[in-house]
Amino acid sequence: MTFNKDPKKKSNNKWLALINIPIQMGVIVFGFSYLGSWLDMKYSNSHNIYVKILTLVGVALSFYNINRQLKDINKSSDE
Repeated sequence: MTFNKDPKKKSNNKWLALINIPIQMGVIVFGFSYLGSWLDMKYSNSHNIYVKILTLVGVALSFYNINRQLKDINKSSDE
């Protein structure tokens, strides 16, 4: 049984994944910063520490997610 592997179709899937990465990054960072803002309003402090910490956590998680996705894309393009 043979499968028709179209290289053009693989290329389109790779571009869709690459276009999706900045959207995912923005959603993750926005979500964490919004949560930090909510926590700062609920538990008031003068330095807005929750926004700062959770925004940095969101950025770190989004970079981890990007790294994982790019490794998967590179692995699938090598095959």
